[in-house]
Amino acid sequence: MKVPMLDLSEQYQELRSEVLEVLDQVMGSSRFILGDNVKKLEEDVAKYSNVAHGIGCGNGSDAIHIALQAMGVGPGDEVITTAFTFFATGGAIARAGAKPVYVDIDPVTFNIDPKKIEAAITEKTKAIIPVHLYGQMADMERIAEIAKKHNLGVVEDAAQAIGAKHNGKSVGELGTAATYSFFPTKNLGAYGDGGMVVTDDADIAEKSRVIRVHGSKPKYYHHVLGYNSRLDELQAAVLNVKFPHLDRWSDLRREKASTYTSLLKEKLGDLVVTPVEKEGNYHVFHQYTLRVENRDELQNYLKEQGVATMVYYPLPLHIQPVFADLGYKEGDLPETEKAAREAISLPMFPELKTEQQEYVVAKIAEFYGK
Repeated sequence: MKVPMLDLSEQYQELRSEVLEVLDQVMGSSRFILGDNVKKLEEDVAKYSNVAHGIGCGNGSDAIHIALQAMGVGPGDEVITTAFTFFATGGAIARAGAKPVYVDIDPVTFNIDPKKIEAAITEKTKAIIPVHLYGQMADMERIAEIAKKHNLGVVEDAAQAIGAKHNGKSVGELGTAATYSFFPTKNLGAYGDGGMVVTDDADIAEKSRVIRVHGSKPKYYHHVLGYNSRLDELQAAVLNVKFPHLDRWSDLRREKASTYTSLLKEKLGDLVVTPVEKEGNYHVFHQYTLRVENRDELQNYLKEQGVATMVYYPLPLHIQPVFADLGYKEGDLPETEKAAREAISLPMFPELKTEQQEYVVAKIAEFYGK
């Protein structure tokens, strides 16, 4: 049996007629930049996040950069974040001219550990970026308390967590701003790149809108140094078709996660560590990620058996070559580094079949001699 990490073909077939219809409408309108589809998506995603403003942009990486710039983060500033994340998080901080300051993670959730944040705050600290990794929100209540105490901004990197909740609060509600990615593999994915900033702060929203169009307002009059990062109208049209299905897809992901956990517990007991949904959280399982021994050997074995897996992420940001000048070394963030050695993500998408999951778990059990 072949089990892909992600298969979008069934989803496309379900939505094909609607998608082709809206794409034809956009082509017929000949309005391809910041049209009605972008406006609708911005309004719907902002409402979904329980905030007032959505600002569509070119991708999730730019969304973080735009949010930071709109908050006034720049050269000489420091931004505290996690090193156990995709490069875009640290990259956006550096592109804004600021210094990433990496702290360790909570080993249970893989998210930034709030207990580590205050010790990293200096007079140069301007903001915190928690990453809601794999689809589960970080402890935003505690992070928001720390931010308020020290007068810091908070940008929630929610690239993997649209629809997630923490004690009833949505992504974006407890931070200064939040950012989404609509990369095709995401829970709400376009057919190309796309991203969005959401915020309740009217000033940050307005600055974000200006930054995404080369810093111009009105057109051809530039007061800040922005850049070209607009959500494409065609991609917004696709996302508008998909958006009404998001909650159903999240529920299906949660069902698949529950099935995996039951099968793994039955077959392997405590040999692997399955994901933990913290009390009060609503996890949307962008990824289903295990902790295992002999991770690389297991990954190779599963590949031979036709099972695709991914390692998110094999080299934490604090020891990436591009950040060598920050002075971090191996051993500085022990939980982060341990997770990078042990984490492996299994196939996860709403259309995943039970027999595929049974096959995946059987092959994992086979590898460990169970």
